[in-house]
Amino acid sequence: MARNKKKKAADLPAEKEKLGRKGYEEELKRLHIELVKLQEWVVAKGLKVCVVFEGRDGAGKGGTIKAITERVSPRVFRVVALPAPSDREKTQMYGQRYLAHMPAAGEVVIFDRSWYNRAGVERVMGFCTEEQAQRFLNVVPLFEKMMVESGIILIKYWLEVSAEEQERRLEDRIDDGRKIWKLSPMDLKSFSRWDEYTRARDEMFAATDTSWAPWYMARSEEKRRVRLNIISHLLQQVPYEDITRREKIKLPKRSKIGSYKAAPYPFRMVEERF
Repeated sequence: MARNKKKKAADLPAEKEKLGRKGYEEELKRLHIELVKLQEWVVAKGLKVCVVFEGRDGAGKGGTIKAITERVSPRVFRVVALPAPSDREKTQMYGQRYLAHMPAAGEVVIFDRSWYNRAGVERVMGFCTEEQAQRFLNVVPLFEKMMVESGIILIKYWLEVSAEEQERRLEDRIDDGRKIWKLSPMDLKSFSRWDEYTRARDEMFAATDTSWAPWYMARSEEKRRVRLNIISHLLQQVPYEDITRREKIKLPKRSKIGSYKAAPYPFRMVEERF
């Protein structure tokens, strides 16, 4: 009997040897250069790219998005991380508030969580009815087909992390004053509902993993490795050419320095404490 080629998260290969900082930074620099090339191509060709990041709490979505965007222009790569809907937005058609953030020509929009909130946190935590969740799962493939047919390149990532690693990371947020803001009350409420989230994820995949908008799962037990893997994969999803060096860049000549004497303004200087 042939084995099923689609492996469940629990059946994925064992953890590889940890990637060292030096090797990570060298590879990340190379990928950042490629992202800049992609950026210039997207602008030149007027492409519209939409990247969705979903996954369990503590799976590393924010760090991965930061690794993607830290060396590109925020005017081209826009990150959308919407708060909980306002009272007015709750009365709107579901998904309406996301439409305003869709990419225009020459933009890459990255959603740090997206309309898939309805299939995940809203469903598991009881913020929507089961009927509303099922209606969403029925409609969203058509919504995404409309996006793709309008010229948007839609790429969807799910970051998967083990229960043990998730717990370690959430505990780390409690103990580290730099990360405590990452631990929301919703994270704490949802922590005990691992199986409910697994069931919701599986039903979401079954309903919305389509040929025109497939899901890509990435193992995120090791943050450095998943960042490199996703950036490398993302670069493969949007064919591009290097147009950054078609014209040689040369600094122009400066006018003579010293022809104007700076005014003795009493600047309020920042104290040099370091």
